[in-house]
Amino acid sequence: MQGVACLRGGRLLFEGLDLVLAPGAAALVEGPNGAGKSSLIRVAAGLLRAAAGTVSRGEAALADEHLALDERQPLQRALAFWVRDAAPGLAAMGLAPLAAVPVRMLSTGQRKRAALARVIAAGAPLWLLDEPGNGLDADGLRQLEAAMAAHRAGGGAILAATHQPLALPDAQRLVLA
Repeated sequence: MQGVACLRGGRLLFEGLDLVLAPGAAALVEGPNGAGKSSLIRVAAGLLRAAAGTVSRGEAALADEHLALDERQPLQRALAFWVRDAAPGLAAMGLAPLAAVPVRMLSTGQRKRAALARVIAAGAPLWLLDEPGNGLDADGLRQLEAAMAAHRAGGGAILAATHQPLALPDAQRLVLA
């Protein structure tokens, strides 16, 4: 991202934002509600157009407030819509025992784990995570942090927006006001 600005509802959320994520790097986007954290993630994902500046990225996988899984399907089959092999994501997020359970039957935390499992299994070099810890218990948060560490160790990059503490050692901090 170079010189990126974002307008929402006629209001300037941020401008002049520069960010480069090298392999293995991470950035944490922080700030109060309404500062533009989710909008920045959506701009990075290509779902929201930047008001100014340029955004370039390779393959990315997004986990935000939208589950993006067919609630009528068993979890394994719902994930199979997005990825060839859901097993790595299911295992990383502790969901393998729930593979046959319909998505609609999952708890809030299990749904968040399922969204993260989809990102993990996608194999994309860039993970875009909007409030990835929301709804996770302590065990789920540990699984997420282990998955993020493994992704970075394998050369992947992460852009995460969060209000909660998130273990991303050496991550750049972007504070939106």
